[in-house]
Amino acid sequence: RVDTPEWPHELDAKCATTVLGAGAHAGNAGHTRGTLTRKGFPLGHLGARAHEWARAVRDGRGFVLVRGFPIERLSPDDVELAYFGLGLHFGTPVGQDALGTTLGHVRDERRPRSGPEVRLYRTNQRQDFHTDGADIIGLLCLHRAKRGGESRIVSAAAVYNELLRRDPALVDTLYEPMCWDRNNEQAEGEDPFYALPVLNDVAGRPRFFYIGWYIRDAQRHAEVPPLTEAQVAAMDAIESIANDPMFRVEMDFQPGDIQLLNNSVILHSREAYEDFDAPERRRHLLRLWLRSH
Repeated sequence: RVDTPEWPHELDAKCATTVLGAGAHAGNAGHTRGTLTRKGFPLGHLGARAHEWARAVRDGRGFVLVRGFPIERLSPDDVELAYFGLGLHFGTPVGQDALGTTLGHVRDERRPRSGPEVRLYRTNQRQDFHTDGADIIGLLCLHRAKRGGESRIVSAAAVYNELLRRDPALVDTLYEPMCWDRNNEQAEGEDPFYALPVLNDVAGRPRFFYIGWYIRDAQRHAEVPPLTEAQVAAMDAIESIANDPMFRVEMDFQPGDIQLLNNSVILHSREAYEDFDAPERRRHLLRLWLRSH
């Protein structure tokens, strides 16, 4: 669990004031998320700490948890601009969906998941261990759930090594392409699924790209071959290892917490949750996908 003093990074009063000042600077200059640059969101002395966090994400544990982002001292619009501005010091925001959304709202929209087109992050259901579509994944907690919703992370290298220890054939299977669902977001004339292996070697190191329910959802298409026993076993093994308490780390977000993950070395999950009835109290996170500098 991330409750030991060595892991969370606290923003003290001086750092929080720096964030507020950078946000005011950006707002007074008339910036929006579409026009804001790193230079337009100056971090001053906080820049050294942000550089340290970036190094930890890139070369260290692969994640940081920053606590104390001053959401209670900002309007909702200013929270979004300030969080976006901080994110620019770690990478360039990239689109998270077919609409190119660069700042996502992770909350239960109280829609039944009638099919893959309803993304799991828009529900209160559990999301098993997976990766996302960018170098760095950032989450800022605005409101926590009434119960549940914990974030869990696991080292991709640890999962890979445990797969090798159990059965090297599992790893071989994951280097072979599987079919993934496009969640009804395909372009005109494009197949509703695509082929991609879970594992690829990048700069000589194995890298996971894994979203198990995308692969399983693709089975709805008649043109997609059924998953083989070896593929099912390999996917089950990833999820079994990642969910083992011996491997995973759990974070129970508090308002003002920012989690930054290196998507090439960390898999993450979210537990199911029960929300408050009042809309303004419901679990709500802001999400950034960043292409690393």
